[in-house]
Amino acid sequence: MCNYLSLTNFSKQHQDFVATIDTGYKPRTFQDAMRDSRWVEAMRAEITALEDNHTWCLTDLPPGKRALPSKWVFKIKYRSDGTVERYKERLVIAGNYQIAGEDYSETYAPVAKMMSVRTLLAVAAARN
Repeated sequence: MCNYLSLTNFSKQHQDFVATIDTGYKPRTFQDAMRDSRWVEAMRAEITALEDNHTWCLTDLPPGKRALPSKWVFKIKYRSDGTVERYKERLVIAGNYQIAGEDYSETYAPVAKMMSVRTLLAVAAARN
């Protein structure tokens, strides 16, 4: 990175932060992640959270169906001082393999910004 970027104009704190990010190891495959206990624990926590929130449950595939491919994506989250806050990962499914009407009928994910929710609540409170 030093061949392309000079950190001389940054503060010492910023230089340390960039150096920390540059040295962080992120596995590229599941097999790589399984060799590091920090990533194993992070994946275990993610699976537990998915199960506790009833986001998904393990089940047998119906006859004649195939599982959609998936992969783990790994990221290291840092604090402003450059120390590691946590090891973050997520399991992503390749939804582009789905066939409309066969693998799913309709998808909908309601999303609202907190600012919109607060505004709606403020207007409702103001009008009783």
